[in-house]
Amino acid sequence: MTARHDTYHHGDLRAALLSAGEEVLEELGVAGFSLRHVARRVGVSHSAPAHHFGDAQGLLAALATDGFRRFLAAMRVRQRDSGDDPKDLLLASGLGYLDFALAAPALFRLMFGDDRIKHPPPELLEAADAAFRHLAGDIERIRGVSPFEDLEVMADVMAAWSLAHGFAELLISGRMKPVQAMDRPAREAFFRSILGRLIA
Repeated sequence: MTARHDTYHHGDLRAALLSAGEEVLEELGVAGFSLRHVARRVGVSHSAPAHHFGDAQGLLAALATDGFRRFLAAMRVRQRDSGDDPKDLLLASGLGYLDFALAAPALFRLMFGDDRIKHPPPELLEAADAAFRHLAGDIERIRGVSPFEDLEVMADVMAAWSLAHGFAELLISGRMKPVQAMDRPAREAFFRSILGRLIA
């Protein structure tokens, strides 16, 4: 909290502001989010975040961009140990989806549900598109046809996405008490069972 602006290198300060921004987002939500809160958390002047991100919307957009990249990485991490079976790869992506949502619920909601980012920058759109194409690729491996060429296959993409997202949102909202009472292995087995029904 006592750090001075001149103790940071350019990249270090940007990273510190993003980290603090995510903390503020988790604690206060979008409604309470401000550059002043973030600057105070890092220990720099209130103009420092504006220099890097312009305004609060710019910082939220940067957080969402970073979020989508981490989100995609979480799905890929789960796939590393899943083998080569296309159905197992899809199930692994779904578990990575849950991992991210449970670890960063406020960021997850910012990425998918908040309208404060009125004009998403190209890097945010690209990061979101990369995550979507990852899911599309999972379905394409199972169906053998690109969802961008077949509406029925795209319907499978949307069904898988809706299921994983709905499960994650209900879980972080505290609306799935029987699932919340499970330990992690049991919860993951339960989710695999649900997503497996869609695959079947």
